Amino acid sequence: MSRPNAASSRVAASKGVSFSKSPVLAVRLPTWRSRVVLFVLFTAFAALAVRALWLQGLSTQFLQKQGEIRYARTIELPATRGKIMDRNGQVLASSVPVKAIWAIPDDVLQAPPEKIRALASLLDMSEAELRKKLDSDRNFVYLKRQVEQDVADRIAKLKIDGIDTRKEYKRFYPQGEVMTHVVGFTNVEDVGQESMELAHQKTLVGQPGTRRVIKDRLGHIVEDIGAKHEPHDGKDLVLSVDSKIQYIAFTQLKAAVEKFAAKAGAAVVLDVHTGEVLALANYPSYDPNDRRKLTGAQLRNRVMTDSFEPGSTLKAITVALALDKGVVTPYTSIDTGNGRLTIKDRTISDTKPHHVISVQQVMEMSSNIGTSKIALSMPPQDMWEMFTKVGFGQQPKWGFPGAVAGRVRPYKNWRPIEQATMSYGNGISVSLIQLARSYLMFARDGDLIPLTFQKSHDLPQGQQIIKPQTARQMREMLEMVVTGKDGTAKQAQIPGYRVGGKTGTAYKVENGRYPIPRKYIGSFVGIVPLSAPRFVIAVMIDEPTQGGRFGGQVAAPTFAKVAENALRAMNVPPDSTVTEIVAPASNEGEAM
Repeated sequence: MSRPNAASSRVAASKGVSFSKSPVLAVRLPTWRSRVVLFVLFTAFAALAVRALWLQGLSTQFLQKQGEIRYARTIELPATRGKIMDRNGQVLASSVPVKAIWAIPDDVLQAPPEKIRALASLLDMSEAELRKKLDSDRNFVYLKRQVEQDVADRIAKLKIDGIDTRKEYKRFYPQGEVMTHVVGFTNVEDVGQESMELAHQKTLVGQPGTRRVIKDRLGHIVEDIGAKHEPHDGKDLVLSVDSKIQYIAFTQLKAAVEKFAAKAGAAVVLDVHTGEVLALANYPSYDPNDRRKLTGAQLRNRVMTDSFEPGSTLKAITVALALDKGVVTPYTSIDTGNGRLTIKDRTISDTKPHHVISVQQVMEMSSNIGTSKIALSMPPQDMWEMFTKVGFGQQPKWGFPGAVAGRVRPYKNWRPIEQATMSYGNGISVSLIQLARSYLMFARDGDLIPLTFQKSHDLPQGQQIIKPQTARQMREMLEMVVTGKDGTAKQAQIPGYRVGGKTGTAYKVENGRYPIPRKYIGSFVGIVPLSAPRFVIAVMIDEPTQGGRFGGQVAAPTFAKVAENALRAMNVPPDSTVTEIVAPASNEGEAM
């Protein structure tokens, strides 16, 4: 059989003639199918080309950003928190560099068991606690914050993959519990939580910086990229407090609370000329450098945040108002009768009958009846306005967190018995610092100035509350409370210095009522030296249970010790030749 040549085969194929008569070699695919496959392939290549154009041309910036997220990091450069100093430049709070230890859990768990145990020991936790922290689906966990540098160095020597550190700062308070209620403290994030640390958070904290770096999978910095913004440290804060006077106030207050087996105590020292708070002490206290066992009782700033019935210390305010209004003079006679005064169905009493006494003696003997009669001779509105002018019942604006306003009810609702009891400090509540500030008008010839917790370089402008003559008369009467034959504050005397002040004793209010058995708060507010006043010092002893309960027995002697040491520390010259203190009678007290 003859074989057709190639040319004749192509011609035959083009005319639809089979190459072979065999059914196996016959062409069965339709022509349109190959064209469809060719079209699909062309479309796929076109789509790939469009996608490549989109990725390489139009989406470059987005893709670069996504890639950068996977290896580039912005590290925060912490700013150093500003120092807090006392008026003489002594550091009360400063920041020291420490380390935060963090981990990539999956990498750390690959470490040998002995290294895990060593790491747990250095972090001061059990191995179980550490493994619990590492049992996380996150790729970043803090193991411990504010770790000392030497401990961080020992952790680094373990060379555990996935462990790294971050620089941060820890607050250090050199004076510990002595100054803590003035300075406060910060939390682990370096945010102020109490007192001046909280009040001046914005200025103390500063502005952190940033640094752009490339990190590998283990978190190690490989390269610096981009701009670096330096941190701006916080501003230093200079307080009005004097560390020497603060130490004196705290140690004497602590000794008094322990001596009289009291629940707590508080004391504050004010500068008469500037309104600066020179000392603010509370006991019990706490060490801000170690707050692991901190309790609510230790945390309470009783000078600022606790209000109480001031008792007889308020008699000075009532008598000053009556003198200023011309209702009485220091020598006006007041008939206190047999020591009991009934107003409708309520009875007011003194510790003993005083009969007819002068206004000066009302103050000296701390007569409730005499003060009540003086108060009832004046309109209630006058008393309310006086209380308001000296700041009682008003929200303080001294820049101290948590300062309370106290409570003074509207005068339109006063009944005569309420006006009488408020005149000697019952039915009204104030904080210790409000009470101390009110006595500035007696020390400053009748004007009242704002208080400040920052060092002041200018003398403040005061608001005239009473006449200068009234203030001088009140200083004379306050001195008789301390030195007079029948004075209730003989234990407030200081050898070599003239002292004036007023005792206060009140039942303690709990849940809106006086509990049974009675609990007491003894207080004293004094001015020293009286010939040229420099300090106003207020002391409060909460629930004394032994050695006395009256303000003259527990608060007055504490005042004397604080004042005597403060005067010597500040080199204030003596203004009296008296060197011996008149011993008080054992049963000496005051009406409540």
